[in-house]
Amino acid sequence: MNHANAPASDIRSIAASMAPETVASIDARLDAVRAEQGVALPLAVESGSRAWGYPSLDSDYDCRFVYVRPLDAYLTPWPPRDVIEMPIEGDLDVNGWDLGKAVKLLLKGNAVILEWLTSPIVYRGDAQFRDDFLALAVRVASRAAIGRHYLRLGERQKMLAFADGEDVPQKKIFYFLRPAAALRWLRLHPDEAIAPMNFSELMDDCAPPGEVRAVSDDLLARKAVTRELGRATLPAALARFVEEEFAWGRATFDTGLVRITDEARAAAEAFFRETVRRFDLAR
Repeated sequence: MNHANAPASDIRSIAASMAPETVASIDARLDAVRAEQGVALPLAVESGSRAWGYPSLDSDYDCRFVYVRPLDAYLTPWPPRDVIEMPIEGDLDVNGWDLGKAVKLLLKGNAVILEWLTSPIVYRGDAQFRDDFLALAVRVASRAAIGRHYLRLGERQKMLAFADGEDVPQKKIFYFLRPAAALRWLRLHPDEAIAPMNFSELMDDCAPPGEVRAVSDDLLARKAVTRELGRATLPAALARFVEEEFAWGRATFDTGLVRITDEARAAAEAFFRETVRRFDLAR
Protein backbone atom coordinates (compact mmCIF):
# COMPACT_ATOMS: atom_id res chain seq x y z
CA MET A 1 0.00 0.00 0.00
CA ASN A 2 1.08 3.56 -0.68
CA HIS A 3 1.98 5.21 2.59
CA ALA A 4 1.79 8.61 0.90
CA ASN A 5 -2.01 8.26 0.97
CA ALA A 6 -2.13 8.29 4.79
CA PRO A 7 -4.26 11.04 6.40
CA ALA A 8 -2.65 14.43 5.88
CA SER A 9 -1.21 16.40 8.75
CA ASP A 10 -3.68 19.15 9.63
CA ILE A 11 -2.16 20.39 12.88
CA ARG A 12 1.07 22.37 12.99
CA SER A 13 2.08 24.87 15.65
CA ILE A 14 5.71 26.01 15.73
CA ALA A 15 6.95 28.60 18.24
CA ALA A 16 8.45 31.72 16.68
CA SER A 17 11.55 31.31 18.86
CA MET A 18 12.44 27.96 17.30
CA ALA A 19 15.27 27.94 14.76
CA PRO A 20 13.80 27.36 11.26
CA GLU A 21 16.75 25.23 10.15
CA THR A 22 16.36 22.99 13.21
CA VAL A 23 12.63 22.61 12.61
CA ALA A 24 13.41 21.70 8.99
CA SER A 25 15.85 19.03 10.21
CA ILE A 26 13.17 17.58 12.48
CA ASP A 27 10.67 17.55 9.61
CA ALA A 28 13.22 15.68 7.48
CA ARG A 29 13.78 13.11 10.21
CA LEU A 30 10.05 12.54 10.58
CA ASP A 31 9.71 12.10 6.81
CA ALA A 32 12.54 9.55 6.95
CA VAL A 33 10.78 7.62 9.74
CA ARG A 34 7.60 7.43 7.67
CA ALA A 35 9.41 6.30 4.53
CA GLU A 36 11.90 3.87 6.07
CA GLN A 37 9.65 2.33 8.73
CA GLY A 38 6.42 2.35 6.70
CA VAL A 39 4.43 3.91 9.55
CA ALA A 40 1.88 6.65 9.87
CA LEU A 41 2.72 9.54 12.20
CA PRO A 42 -0.59 10.89 13.53
CA LEU A 43 1.18 13.07 16.10
CA ALA A 44 4.67 14.55 16.44
CA VAL A 45 5.26 17.20 19.09
CA GLU A 46 7.93 18.97 21.09
CA SER A 47 8.40 17.71 24.62
CA GLY A 48 10.73 18.91 27.36
CA SER A 49 11.57 22.45 28.40
CA ARG A 50 10.50 24.16 25.17
CA ALA A 51 6.99 22.74 25.42
CA TRP A 52 6.87 23.20 29.20
CA GLY A 53 7.58 26.89 28.69
CA TYR A 54 10.98 27.32 30.30
CA PRO A 55 13.65 26.86 27.62
CA SER A 56 17.18 28.15 27.96
CA LEU A 57 19.16 29.67 25.10
CA ASP A 58 20.83 26.28 24.57
CA SER A 59 17.87 23.98 25.20
CA ASP A 60 17.73 20.82 23.12
CA TYR A 61 14.92 20.03 20.71
CA ASP A 62 13.02 16.99 22.03
CA CYS A 63 10.68 15.77 19.31
CA ARG A 64 8.39 12.91 20.32
CA PHE A 65 5.91 11.10 18.12
CA VAL A 66 3.27 8.39 18.14
CA TYR A 67 3.31 6.04 15.17
CA VAL A 68 0.92 3.45 13.75
CA ARG A 69 2.12 0.46 11.78
CA PRO A 70 0.10 -1.24 9.01
CA LEU A 71 -2.56 -3.62 10.32
CA ASP A 72 -0.60 -6.73 9.30
CA ALA A 73 2.28 -5.70 11.55
CA TYR A 74 0.01 -6.21 14.56
CA LEU A 75 -1.17 -9.64 13.38
CA THR A 76 1.95 -11.63 14.22
CA PRO A 77 3.35 -13.60 17.15
CA TRP A 78 6.61 -11.64 16.69
CA PRO A 79 5.65 -7.95 16.79
CA PRO A 80 8.36 -5.38 16.01
CA ARG A 81 9.80 -3.11 18.71
CA ASP A 82 7.34 -0.63 20.14
CA VAL A 83 9.78 2.29 19.99
CA ILE A 84 11.60 4.03 17.16
CA GLU A 85 14.77 5.75 18.32
CA MET A 86 16.98 7.93 16.17
CA PRO A 87 20.59 8.80 17.08
CA ILE A 88 20.94 12.03 19.05
CA GLU A 89 22.81 14.56 16.93
CA GLY A 90 23.77 17.89 18.42
CA ASP A 91 20.68 19.41 19.98
CA LEU A 92 18.26 17.07 18.16
CA ASP A 93 16.60 14.22 20.06
CA VAL A 94 13.86 12.52 18.02
CA ASN A 95 12.08 9.30 19.00
CA GLY A 96 8.62 7.85 19.35
CA TRP A 97 6.27 5.19 20.67
CA ASP A 98 4.04 2.73 18.90
CA LEU A 99 0.34 3.45 19.43
CA GLY A 100 -0.04 0.29 21.52
CA LYS A 101 2.75 1.33 23.88
CA ALA A 102 1.26 4.82 24.24
CA VAL A 103 -2.17 3.40 25.07
CA LYS A 104 -0.84 0.94 27.63
CA LEU A 105 1.27 3.59 29.35
CA LEU A 106 -1.75 5.88 29.52
CA LEU A 107 -3.68 3.18 31.41
CA LYS A 108 -0.73 2.71 33.76
CA GLY A 109 -0.75 6.40 34.66
CA ASN A 110 2.33 7.54 32.75
CA ALA A 111 1.68 11.26 32.30
CA VAL A 112 4.18 11.58 29.45
CA ILE A 113 1.63 10.68 26.78
CA LEU A 114 -0.79 13.22 28.29
CA GLU A 115 1.88 15.90 27.89
CA TRP A 116 2.46 14.89 24.28
CA LEU A 117 -1.26 15.14 23.58
CA THR A 118 -1.44 18.63 25.09
CA SER A 119 1.90 20.00 23.87
CA PRO A 120 1.56 23.52 22.43
CA ILE A 121 4.31 22.79 19.88
CA VAL A 122 3.16 20.40 17.16
CA TYR A 123 5.36 19.45 14.19
CA ARG A 124 2.56 17.51 12.54
CA GLY A 125 -0.66 15.94 13.68
CA ASP A 126 -4.00 14.51 12.71
CA ALA A 127 -6.73 16.46 14.53
CA GLN A 128 -9.13 13.54 14.81
CA PHE A 129 -6.41 11.31 16.26
CA ARG A 130 -5.42 13.86 18.90
CA ASP A 131 -9.03 14.65 19.81
CA ASP A 132 -9.97 10.96 20.09
CA PHE A 133 -6.86 10.13 22.13
CA LEU A 134 -7.51 13.06 24.47
CA ALA A 135 -11.12 11.98 24.87
CA LEU A 136 -9.90 8.51 25.80
CA ALA A 137 -7.44 10.01 28.28
CA VAL A 138 -10.16 12.06 29.97
CA ARG A 139 -12.28 8.91 30.22
CA VAL A 140 -9.70 6.44 31.52
CA ALA A 141 -6.82 8.40 33.07
CA SER A 142 -6.33 7.48 36.72
CA ARG A 143 -5.76 10.42 39.09
CA ALA A 144 -4.04 8.09 41.53
CA ALA A 145 -1.64 6.70 38.94
CA ILE A 146 -0.89 10.13 37.47
CA GLY A 147 -0.35 11.56 40.93
CA ARG A 148 2.09 8.78 41.70
CA HIS A 149 3.89 9.46 38.41
CA TYR A 150 4.49 13.10 39.32
CA LEU A 151 5.43 12.21 42.89
CA ARG A 152 8.07 9.71 41.85
CA LEU A 153 9.34 11.95 39.04
CA GLY A 154 9.67 14.92 41.36
CA GLU A 155 11.33 13.01 44.19
CA ARG A 156 13.81 11.44 41.78
CA GLN A 157 14.70 14.76 40.18
CA LYS A 158 15.11 16.44 43.56
CA MET A 159 17.39 13.66 44.75
CA LEU A 160 19.53 13.97 41.62
CA ALA A 161 19.75 17.76 41.94
CA PHE A 162 20.99 17.47 45.52
CA ALA A 163 23.36 14.60 44.80
CA ASP A 164 26.48 16.79 45.20
CA GLY A 165 25.43 18.64 48.33
CA GLU A 166 23.06 21.37 49.44
CA ASP A 167 23.63 23.71 46.49
CA VAL A 168 21.28 23.12 43.57
CA PRO A 169 21.94 23.75 39.86
CA GLN A 170 19.43 26.57 39.44
CA LYS A 171 18.25 25.48 35.98
CA LYS A 172 17.31 22.06 37.42
CA ILE A 173 14.95 23.47 40.02
CA PHE A 174 12.15 23.39 37.46
CA TYR A 175 12.53 19.64 37.06
CA PHE A 176 11.23 19.01 40.56
CA LEU A 177 9.22 22.23 40.99
CA ARG A 178 6.97 21.34 38.06
CA PRO A 179 5.99 17.90 39.46
CA ALA A 180 5.32 19.54 42.84
CA ALA A 181 3.09 22.11 41.13
CA ALA A 182 1.30 19.31 39.25
CA LEU A 183 0.58 17.58 42.56
CA ARG A 184 -0.78 20.82 43.99
CA TRP A 185 -2.93 21.22 40.87
CA LEU A 186 -4.37 17.75 41.41
CA ARG A 187 -5.07 18.62 45.05
CA LEU A 188 -6.95 21.77 44.05
CA HIS A 189 -8.84 20.03 41.19
CA PRO A 190 -10.16 16.87 42.86
CA ASP A 191 -12.37 15.89 39.93
CA GLU A 192 -9.69 16.18 37.21
CA ALA A 193 -6.59 14.19 36.27
CA ILE A 194 -4.82 16.04 33.43
CA ALA A 195 -2.78 19.00 34.65
CA PRO A 196 -1.71 21.79 32.26
CA MET A 197 1.58 21.07 30.51
CA ASN A 198 2.73 24.70 30.25
CA PHE A 199 4.54 25.69 33.43
CA SER A 200 3.20 29.25 33.69
CA GLU A 201 -0.37 28.07 33.14
CA LEU A 202 0.18 25.32 35.69
CA MET A 203 1.43 27.84 38.26
CA ASP A 204 -1.52 30.15 37.54
CA ASP A 205 -3.97 27.31 38.12
CA CYS A 206 -2.34 25.88 41.24
CA ALA A 207 -2.14 29.25 43.04
CA PRO A 208 1.14 28.81 44.94
CA PRO A 209 2.11 31.15 47.80
CA GLY A 210 3.18 34.58 46.55
CA GLU A 211 6.80 34.13 47.58
CA VAL A 212 6.99 30.85 45.66
CA ARG A 213 5.57 32.48 42.53
CA ALA A 214 7.95 35.43 42.82
CA VAL A 215 11.04 33.23 43.10
CA SER A 216 9.78 30.99 40.29
CA ASP A 217 9.10 33.94 37.97
CA ASP A 218 12.57 35.34 38.64
CA LEU A 219 14.22 32.01 37.82
CA LEU A 220 12.07 31.66 34.72
CA ALA A 221 13.05 35.09 33.41
CA ARG A 222 16.76 34.52 34.03
CA LYS A 223 16.70 31.04 32.52
CA ALA A 224 15.29 32.42 29.26
CA VAL A 225 18.22 34.77 28.67
CA THR A 226 21.27 32.92 29.95
CA ARG A 227 22.96 29.61 29.22
CA GLU A 228 24.06 29.01 32.79
CA LEU A 229 22.31 30.00 36.02
CA GLY A 230 24.97 28.49 38.25
CA ARG A 231 24.43 26.82 41.60
CA ALA A 232 22.88 28.18 44.78
CA THR A 233 21.04 27.06 47.88
CA LEU A 234 17.42 26.14 47.16
CA PRO A 235 15.30 29.11 48.28
CA ALA A 236 13.51 28.28 51.54
CA ALA A 237 10.06 29.12 50.15
CA LEU A 238 10.52 26.70 47.24
CA ALA A 239 11.92 24.03 49.55
CA ARG A 240 8.84 24.24 51.79
CA PHE A 241 6.47 24.26 48.83
CA VAL A 242 8.07 21.19 47.24
CA GLU A 243 8.24 19.23 50.50
CA GLU A 244 4.62 20.01 51.41
CA GLU A 245 3.30 18.93 48.02
CA PHE A 246 5.43 15.78 47.96
CA ALA A 247 4.23 14.91 51.47
CA TRP A 248 0.62 15.34 50.33
CA GLY A 249 1.36 13.23 47.26
CA ARG A 250 2.84 10.43 49.35
CA ALA A 251 -0.15 10.41 51.69
CA THR A 252 -2.65 10.53 48.85
CA PHE A 253 -1.22 8.52 45.98
CA ASP A 254 1.57 6.29 47.31
CA THR A 255 -0.89 3.83 48.82
CA GLY A 256 -0.72 0.63 46.80
CA LEU A 257 -1.31 -0.62 43.28
CA VAL A 258 -3.69 1.14 40.93
CA ARG A 259 -5.97 -1.33 39.21
CA ILE A 260 -6.87 -0.89 35.54
CA THR A 261 -10.63 -1.37 35.27
CA ASP A 262 -12.24 -3.59 32.67
CA GLU A 263 -14.10 -0.55 31.34
CA ALA A 264 -10.88 1.40 30.84
CA ARG A 265 -9.19 -1.54 29.15
CA ALA A 266 -12.17 -2.02 26.80
CA ALA A 267 -12.26 1.67 25.87
CA ALA A 268 -8.52 1.70 25.21
CA GLU A 269 -8.72 -1.42 23.06
CA ALA A 270 -11.60 0.03 21.02
CA PHE A 271 -9.62 3.23 20.39
CA PHE A 272 -6.54 1.22 19.40
CA ARG A 273 -8.45 -0.99 16.96
CA GLU A 274 -10.32 1.90 15.37
CA THR A 275 -7.15 3.94 14.95
CA VAL A 276 -5.10 1.12 13.42
CA ARG A 277 -7.91 0.35 10.97
CA ARG A 278 -8.37 4.01 10.06
CA PHE A 279 -4.75 4.57 9.19
CA ASP A 280 -4.42 1.20 7.47
CA LEU A 281 -7.39 1.93 5.19
CA ALA A 282 -5.92 5.33 4.31
CA ARG A 283 -2.60 3.92 3.05
